[in-house]
Amino acid sequence: MNVHDSRTARYSDVPANEVAETFLSCLERARHETWPFDYWLLEGALPEEDVDAVLSLSAAPPEGMVLNGRRETNNALRFFFGRENQERFAVCRRIADGFKDARVKRTIEETTGTDLSGTHLRIEYCQDPPGFWLEPHTDILVKKFTMLVYLLDDPALRLAGTDIHQGPPDFKYVTTATYGRNLGVIFIPSKSSWHGVGHHPIQGLRKSIIINYVGAEWRDAFELA
Repeated sequence: MNVHDSRTARYSDVPANEVAETFLSCLERARHETWPFDYWLLEGALPEEDVDAVLSLSAAPPEGMVLNGRRETNNALRFFFGRENQERFAVCRRIADGFKDARVKRTIEETTGTDLSGTHLRIEYCQDPPGFWLEPHTDILVKKFTMLVYLLDDPALRLAGTDIHQGPPDFKYVTTATYGRNLGVIFIPSKSSWHGVGHHPIQGLRKSIIINYVGAEWRDAFELA
């Protein structure tokens, strides 16, 4: 029995969820890199029809973003897959349901070694304008899992993926996770998971989804799925 067959048999008593099934298959194929920290490069992270549905959301790109290298500066402009948006947009609910699937959480734990017990799901849809950048940083440790899924197939955004860095003192650039439709990257936030988005020339909007599982102490409940 191959890996796919064994997974199918193991979960045969669980109703199918296309988002969950697509992601589980993607995670099996993911390329695991170990330096300068563990991260996984993804292809086909979401069902293609859900990528299209996210791109069709009637969510206007945020206006007046402050491009200072920190996403939290623009907290008031951010779009989350919270309860309200799940009621408004079916795709928000579908993706949230997929990543709430117990099989998904268990397989993430087995693959990455993180502990998702007691965590909450947090999903953000990002539309980053030309000039957007993020300074090298590590996610706060209340985040137990970070996954970025890029949404557009646009050569002008080829360099707009997530940069991987070594940590202090030099924050040496190592590589960039390629931006492209339904490509992505996973890492487990830690003191060594330095990443960012460099000052690359970006034309058009850099569209992506960020999926986190966060600890029970997360303060902003409206962000949670």
